[in-house]
Amino acid sequence: MRGSLLRTGGMAALAALILCNALPAAEARDGIGVGGAAALGVLGGVVAGSAIASANNGYYPGQPVYRAPPPAYVEEVCHFERRGYIDPYGYEHVRRVRVCE
Repeated sequence: MRGSLLRTGGMAALAALILCNALPAAEARDGIGVGGAAALGVLGGVVAGSAIASANNGYYPGQPVYRAPPPAYVEEVCHFERRGYIDPYGYEHVRRVRVCE
């Protein structure tokens, strides 16, 4: 977790440094003006916000976002039958047996 946070923070700092050095300095006589400065500020805020939001992914790796509902319960069709058998002593018995199909 700490390594990921340091790596993300380092990448954000590097991106901010590159963006600040890539833009030329605005001058009063032929600069970008108030509207341009506001637009660049909004763009920088969007870029920084999206970098922070993507770094704080709340999902645990490996957990599916959507889980299928459990399968519907299918009731077995069962009934009782009477079956006769002869025990080892030669006596005949009738037993109720549950039979499921």
